[in-house]
Amino acid sequence: MSEEDPRECAEPVDPAAQAPPPKTSDYYCVDESLPVRFNNPAWFRGYRTKVPVSVYRTSNQTYGGRAPTVHEMPKVFYAKSSKFSRQLAAAGMFQNNSFNVCMEKSIVTGVDNCITSYDRLNFHPSYNPSRPSICSD
Repeated sequence: MSEEDPRECAEPVDPAAQAPPPKTSDYYCVDESLPVRFNNPAWFRGYRTKVPVSVYRTSNQTYGGRAPTVHEMPKVFYAKSSKFSRQLAAAGMFQNNSFNVCMEKSIVTGVDNCITSYDRLNFHPSYNPSRPSICSD
């Protein structure tokens, strides 16, 4: 077979110059202090890695699986101070080292009574050490 393969002799064609991806500032008036990542939505990708089973698919998965467009990007960015986080990282979480001195209330005898073995009227029979733990009264 003397015919040449047409795929071999074809010269590679240079791809046409592609237009740059759209920016948010091309469509909307954005704040000059807007971070660069919000002005370029093409830098973001969707979060979907594999298609979920259709029975368990939610509307949030559908929305979050797409990359954002210029119409979904913020036009203004208000940064928050990280003063609290820096202080928390330096000092650590709050730890309560106080001593608990209140008496526990009995669920069995009511909220107004405290569990004491000396109060024979309100003390539940299952707490009596000389009897079995099952109430027989």
